[in-house]
Amino acid sequence: MFIKHILLTVLFVYYTTTTRIGGVAGKSVSDLDDLKYSGAADEANTFILLGITGDLSRKKLMPTLFTLYKEELLPKGIQIVGFGHSKTTVPDLRKQVDPYVHLKDERERQLYDEFWKIVQYFSGDSTKSADYKQVVDALAKIESGKPVANRLIYFALPPNLFADTARALKETVESKTGWTRMVIEKPFGKDSESSDVLSKVLSSLFREDQIYRIDHYLGKEMVQNLLALRFGNRLLEPQWNNRHVANIEVLFKEPFGTQGRGDYFEQYGIIRDVVQNHLLQVLALVTMERPESSDADKIRNEKLYLLQHMKTLVVDDVVLGQYVRNPNGVGEANTSYTDDPKVPKNSTAATYSLVVLHVDNDRWRGVPMFIRSGKATDESRVEIRVQYKPVDEDLFGGQSRPDQTVIRIQPNEAVYQRLNIKRPGMGNDLIQTELDLTYATRFYTAELPDAYEVLLLDVFAGRQTNFVRTDELAEAWRVFTPALHQIDQQKQAPVKYVFGSQSFKEADDLEIKYGLKRDNY
Repeated sequence: MFIKHILLTVLFVYYTTTTRIGGVAGKSVSDLDDLKYSGAADEANTFILLGITGDLSRKKLMPTLFTLYKEELLPKGIQIVGFGHSKTTVPDLRKQVDPYVHLKDERERQLYDEFWKIVQYFSGDSTKSADYKQVVDALAKIESGKPVANRLIYFALPPNLFADTARALKETVESKTGWTRMVIEKPFGKDSESSDVLSKVLSSLFREDQIYRIDHYLGKEMVQNLLALRFGNRLLEPQWNNRHVANIEVLFKEPFGTQGRGDYFEQYGIIRDVVQNHLLQVLALVTMERPESSDADKIRNEKLYLLQHMKTLVVDDVVLGQYVRNPNGVGEANTSYTDDPKVPKNSTAATYSLVVLHVDNDRWRGVPMFIRSGKATDESRVEIRVQYKPVDEDLFGGQSRPDQTVIRIQPNEAVYQRLNIKRPGMGNDLIQTELDLTYATRFYTAELPDAYEVLLLDVFAGRQTNFVRTDELAEAWRVFTPALHQIDQQKQAPVKYVFGSQSFKEADDLEIKYGLKRDNY
């Protein structure tokens, strides 16, 4: 117990005074004004949500906006203007959003009623300038008498509409008197070429500081903690290099299948869905050099430097899988990926992947970095695992096992250190145990924010730290595109794994080849 208390004190002292109160992680009530954008009295602020009738909007964005509204974290007087293809009404929109909003008491029910009074809806084609006339007229009324008009535009749209929509917005909706900020959802292209085309269109129309490519993983509590853990503690940073670290793994598992999204996976597959974006961003934060300051561009410069030194992925360092039915499974677990009517029976799309990445710089040269991701596995888990090299001389007859630092992103956020101790008792046998900081037990009064809450606050305030810059995106695609093109061309059948599997041999063998010693998943 004494050792545990000492290590937790050294490693996590930063957290003892910073829990989430009132909607924002790590901030007290007195700090909230530093995080939100209140806006001046003479400013008009409008949130323009393109694609408000879609799944993302009704399940995530509108509930998130209501949470920020009830906690008074949105700019005062803000209005929400929704735009979509469907001929619908605000009351009908509300009915679609209602199942995803959980109201705790009468006060919240009243606030929810008030929230919908600031919402307007217009229909049309987002790619046609003429169809924004009603939006422009509504903005004129909202902004009447205000010398400054700020507009946040959210693209909750299919990616094939991004470029033409951006052109139409430039002509019609960009503010002439305040800021205009555009939030772009992934996927940001399918490869280097398509991503570059979109980036060039956006860059020709808008400045870099107006473009916010959102990756919701960068808003998750434990991902936001990575810089604090690495650079706020003397314990970890000196050890995270190729002298001490054997390998790094980013692990992503989901216990459900593609759930009717087979047509999407046929186009994109698991690598484009979560690896090249979410999980690569996490790996970059784990492995980047210390930035000169906490300035957004300084941090993104270091992520860029890291990606520039990452070797291009080769197909020999990729294992792909596709789930098949579990004969003992119930419901979805008793289905294969190819049971989706939108998926051809001979599909080679991957629902599971293991990729091995290599960074050619002084800190990480020679350290394999694994990103393992899969749907239809045995559990929900997203973790970062840093496995250390074995001790030089084992005094305990080979009993020492590799130490490991584990950062669990979800579920049940945690940081823990696996290390060897003597088994209690008269003998000298070693066992491996964990020094465990699980948020649910350490910060039992803390309410962690949803990632979209954090990121939307950042957009209003103009903070770009947690958004992907154009040059970062280009480097990320540079790493993955050649291997993805080769995979697409070869159409090699992926390894079949049973729904609910922990892993499968081919993926394990590739990690073993690079020296990973695994005790569990």
